[in-house]
Amino acid sequence: MSDTAERHDQAEPTEPEEPQERRHERLRERRVAALRGARRALARPGFVTTLRERLALLDGADELYDLDEPSDMYGNGVVAALEDRTAALLGTEAAAFFPTGTMAQQVALRCWAGRTGNPVVALHGLGHPEVHERDAFSRVGGLRPVRLTDAPRQPTADEVRGFEEPFGALMLELPLREAGYLLPTWEELTEVVEAARERDAVVHFDGARLWECTVHFGRPLAEIAGLADSVYVSFYKSLKGYGGAALAGPRALVEEAKAWRHRYGGQVFQQFPTVLSALAGLERELPRLPAYVTHARVVAAALREGLAAAGLPWARVHPEVPHTHEFQVWLPCDVEIAGEAALRQAEETGTMLFSRPWDAGGPGIALTEVSVGESGLEWTADDVRAAVADFAARLTA
Repeated sequence: MSDTAERHDQAEPTEPEEPQERRHERLRERRVAALRGARRALARPGFVTTLRERLALLDGADELYDLDEPSDMYGNGVVAALEDRTAALLGTEAAAFFPTGTMAQQVALRCWAGRTGNPVVALHGLGHPEVHERDAFSRVGGLRPVRLTDAPRQPTADEVRGFEEPFGALMLELPLREAGYLLPTWEELTEVVEAARERDAVVHFDGARLWECTVHFGRPLAEIAGLADSVYVSFYKSLKGYGGAALAGPRALVEEAKAWRHRYGGQVFQQFPTVLSALAGLERELPRLPAYVTHARVVAAALREGLAAAGLPWARVHPEVPHTHEFQVWLPCDVEIAGEAALRQAEETGTMLFSRPWDAGGPGIALTEVSVGESGLEWTADDVRAAVADFAARLTA
């Protein structure tokens, strides 16, 4: 036996590779710790803060609702007040509070299916129900989703008109998160809605983030929501509440939806903490969203300039001019390299430019999302460019 073979036989066994799930959890813990410790960040999502900090969201709640009123039970009191407030903002006859958007949209679309006699729901292949809800429409809701397109853009009026089979409802996600928080133009949106009407289909907006769309459309919330037959909105994605959602639309639909809410297990005994946090979001965060959207455009332009100056000219900010206060950044590098550079920058400098996870956008391409919140308003374009230069140096080290 050769010396080489003998050394090979006596070699120490290698350590088993860390399970992917544990590695992702470890990276998440590190990312959360870095965000909590960072002196500067473009956004600070509420869900990464401590319980004490989350409870502080209810400071001053007596300015939002009379806290000497009886607590809610099974959807009355403060819950009904939030429903009325939501309906008024969206210009609808009524609204129903739901514990989750997944439940709210299943209920809405099965109610419409009963009215139209058609359980087929036309939607985008990148829509939330198709990507993140484990086929809930078909497995739980008795619905049959069909995909108008899988392209990373909003569906077109021609695709709605030319679809090869009848559908009872058209569901539009505004904005379409998986494609880069994309919105159509106002003209495109009205044309798509009209195309659905031509086919005798109802229109439902997946408006989890509808609150942040007014700047792009140049229209108030009620006018945007008024294009649809029903609208779902979230109270935690843009508004930083503890959770919860609402379905808004005609009173008859909403009353039926409340019956289905009970059947689905959504008739929760008491919900006042979540509901008060939603009222806080409507009062405090909703008026700030236009400023976030406007400043996101400054941040995106500076990011694009900084990446080009750092020698990454085909890195991409998508869309170039953000439609909301959130957008994507694509880099020509491996996911692990981008994620490690982002974390080291935050840990070593106290500045967190990229706080979201990185995903593979293709071979050798890393993709992340950027959100601009209240803390991001402090960043000038020069601040962003300087942070990009520091990040790029770590990326290429």
